[in-house]
Amino acid sequence: MTGDHYFTTEPASTAPPREVEFTVAGRDYTLASSGGIFSAARLDPGTAVLLRKAELPTARTEGDLLDLGCGYGPIACVLARSAPAATVWAVDVNARARELTAANAARISAADRVRVAAPDGVPAGVTFAEIWSNPPIRVGKDELHQLLLRWLPRLTPEGVAWLVVARHLGGDSLHRWLTEQGWHIARHASQKGYRVLRVTR
Repeated sequence: MTGDHYFTTEPASTAPPREVEFTVAGRDYTLASSGGIFSAARLDPGTAVLLRKAELPTARTEGDLLDLGCGYGPIACVLARSAPAATVWAVDVNARARELTAANAARISAADRVRVAAPDGVPAGVTFAEIWSNPPIRVGKDELHQLLLRWLPRLTPEGVAWLVVARHLGGDSLHRWLTEQGWHIARHASQKGYRVLRVTR
């Protein structure tokens, strides 16, 4: 056993190759995955609820979109296929996750529109029309708050962030905290114990 978590920067665990299959908005995906990353064996249930219930971008969507905590890239790949005129930034602290996301973007012929980066690799001037995240609740409340305080202010004035959080892991308390920080929060949907939050200025 190792001490790796999905938020480990450089996983030391072995990485047997896997594939994860899922369908979103009528499109089928088969993405590469491996050990040492978040939900390596399947599409995480929270991510599935987010992609099913939030409002996906469309062919008319332009600008920069952010998949925050991209893992092996399921959200980034869905965004890239849904919004071919947009640029998708896929950000993760985990180097193995970033490698897989880049490979999966190539699998769906979107390597030129998916920019994979560590958090410090996103230029300071980039702002986002949309932020999508199944945030890493298990890093702890303080780190989670710092993560959101870092990235949510990079929404464009009319931008929207879509977050999914399990109710039993603090979905409602996160809703309250974001409201206290001055964000407008709408509980867009609830399903299977998850809250989908729509965050705007």
